[in-house]
Amino acid sequence: MFWTTTWLHPSDVEELMAPVSTSPNGTEQYLWARWLWLRALGLIFLSAFYSLAFQIRGLIGEQGILPADQYLTVARSYLGPFRALWYAPTVFWVSSSDTVLMSVVVAGLIVSALLTFNIRPRLMIGVAAILFLSCIAALQDFSSYQSDGMLMEAGFLSLFFAPRGTRPGLGAADPPSPFSLFMLRWEWFRIYFESGVVKLASGDPHWRNLTAMDDYYQNGPLPSWPGWYVQHLPHWYHAGTVILTLAVELVAVWAVFGSRPVRVACFAVVTALQIGIIATANYAFLNYIVLGLGILLLDDRVLTRLGLRFVPATRRTLDARFVWRKKIETGILAVALYATVVAFIGAGLPLVLRFPSTILDPFRISNAYGLFAVMTPERYELEFQGSNDGTSWTAYPFRYKPQNIYERPGIYAPYQPRFEWNLWFASLAPPMESQWVVSAQHRLLEGSKPVLSLFRRDPFNGKPPKFVRTVISQYWFTDAATKRQTGAWWRRQYLGDFLPPDSVSMRPVVIH
Repeated sequence: MFWTTTWLHPSDVEELMAPVSTSPNGTEQYLWARWLWLRALGLIFLSAFYSLAFQIRGLIGEQGILPADQYLTVARSYLGPFRALWYAPTVFWVSSSDTVLMSVVVAGLIVSALLTFNIRPRLMIGVAAILFLSCIAALQDFSSYQSDGMLMEAGFLSLFFAPRGTRPGLGAADPPSPFSLFMLRWEWFRIYFESGVVKLASGDPHWRNLTAMDDYYQNGPLPSWPGWYVQHLPHWYHAGTVILTLAVELVAVWAVFGSRPVRVACFAVVTALQIGIIATANYAFLNYIVLGLGILLLDDRVLTRLGLRFVPATRRTLDARFVWRKKIETGILAVALYATVVAFIGAGLPLVLRFPSTILDPFRISNAYGLFAVMTPERYELEFQGSNDGTSWTAYPFRYKPQNIYERPGIYAPYQPRFEWNLWFASLAPPMESQWVVSAQHRLLEGSKPVLSLFRRDPFNGKPPKFVRTVISQYWFTDAATKRQTGAWWRRQYLGDFLPPDSVSMRPVVIH
């Protein structure tokens, strides 16, 4: 596919990369949809960097749980300098001091704000993507989320979708090409469709028996208070949402390739679905990416009916430089398209066919998606506790995740508390699979201020305890009668030690 698109005749490139506004009926243009999507992308990048501003030093800083410096040193010693750079593409190879970490995050906040205000959008997208990639490439266990890949892929594709110029406005003189529009829609489609496919392919009986949503609202990473109320609706409602979810993911999303009325109807359905998910759970910026990409189902004719002013796109004269630039863009997007297909079906393909996807994998721009393939049947919570006598234990209070049974679950998205999010994953697996929890215990024994800042407060007031342990409990939403009588949102049962106190004598562990 790369070779056939690289050696196109100029007239072929003109047809492929011509502005969308030149479709046969003369009405299919996406200036407003592009403008809205890029503002949303800027805000999503802003939320991602804002979240990191309060966490990155505690996660991978000099006194963090998994110091980036140690991680990169190990990567270089095992892989060599060039392969290590490919494996972990990050600017932190130059330095990963706390000052540099925060400088990258602050720079990310600035360029995200400039993108939101439509100042040099192409340049700002490129810089934001490089800075965000630098962060997630060094975050190790704290970046193993599909949402990070979604944002990286959306940012990469938007480089070719965004208008040129310092203050381009709607970019009427540089309308989006059909190929770049298709690739962003393709990402939106894959997020839904691949998630539907893995639900069926996983063999999880919860989806087959229409019980996947019965305990979904209490068992997710960070529940919200509206989810408590939805959890108590009857089974027929939850079974209906299972059917709706599968119908949307496997059937309705094909409307992206349909006519305008079909796309508009699809947009209405998926937008309502995403708003419902955002209200009842906290999945960071994941749902906001999907919600924003959905805007690209709507062309300017639809959006102008909602009150936006119609601005006709103009067609640029195709000089030789413009044609060659579009050839290069077409070739890059064609490789990206191939890599995304291979990422989904490539497990059984020969290595030579998987090569483009393998090369791009560390950059998180050609991803396979699959949300909630297997539902979590129970909710477990980890809790760090400190003690000076080994008998009386005091809990370190979390900021976001369930702990105090009387505290109402919050709504935090698009903010992403990566530390607490990872604790939910750790609770579902044996302790040996989450050695970073051991490192967190060790940092609490040291009294690491960056790690302590990940908690709501330091219960020991700057004087580290002699012992630290991690315990595990099971949580359930209370029923309506219990909540009415006691005010408790949660019911909790203590299960025992996840990591016993003597485990804290272990030295910090670098995950690689």
